[in-house]
Amino acid sequence: MNRFPRPGKTLVDLPQSTHQRLNMYALAAGAAGVSVLALAAPADAKIIYTPAHVPILGPRGLYKLDLNHDGITDFNLANTTNYNTDQVFWNLVARGPLGNQVVGTFVYRGFPANAHAFVAGGKIGPGDPFFPEQVELAGLYYGGGGPSSHGNFLNVTNRYLGMKFQIGGQTHYGWARLTVKSTINPNNIYAELTGYAYEDVPDTPIIAGKTSGADVAEMPETLSAPSAAPATLGILAMGSPALSVWRREE
Repeated sequence: MNRFPRPGKTLVDLPQSTHQRLNMYALAAGAAGVSVLALAAPADAKIIYTPAHVPILGPRGLYKLDLNHDGITDFNLANTTNYNTDQVFWNLVARGPLGNQVVGTFVYRGFPANAHAFVAGGKIGPGDPFFPEQVELAGLYYGGGGPSSHGNFLNVTNRYLGMKFQIGGQTHYGWARLTVKSTINPNNIYAELTGYAYEDVPDTPIIAGKTSGADVAEMPETLSAPSAAPATLGILAMGSPALSVWRREE
């Protein structure tokens, strides 16, 4: 074994204090490397989840849902009230542009499909009955024959709207979590979007409500506009006195 340095190389006997400092630098660099890897891990996640607190309130409520935060509206969630001479319609609906669809059930010709309300753990993906154009989540009616109500999202807490949408011409699956309440006298629908997610691998199913785990990355929370803050489901939970105050503030 050659115990002599190669030509051009010089061995230096470093002081013990220097060795200690070098060891500390190595440990720090190793820790920094671990931190970088930890930060990079979500980039490999498949489900991109965004928590939200967004009231969608009538009579002309509209939220433009951008599932993947690319600046393009993937679905419009609308809460509307419409009148004619002797009837009133309250409707919570979802509609996407061409190529974007919602899981639902057929009603009958000329009427929008009813959106399916998934429970947490349900799988959303190929094989589900997706409907283009507008689907209805919940509705109230008052007119001839008296009041009526319908829709799979009527009076539910944390149910999931199943969706498929396009990113660069490829199909991705996602969900939006909603809590919806209705009132009678006055008739109204109160909806709140509490989170949404999509699967970033094309043509891959997503699990409704999955918001944690190694395969989930979380985006910053989406909050409601300040002007909508007074009209939340928290006010609804307080009962009719709070609703009366809210109506006086409008």
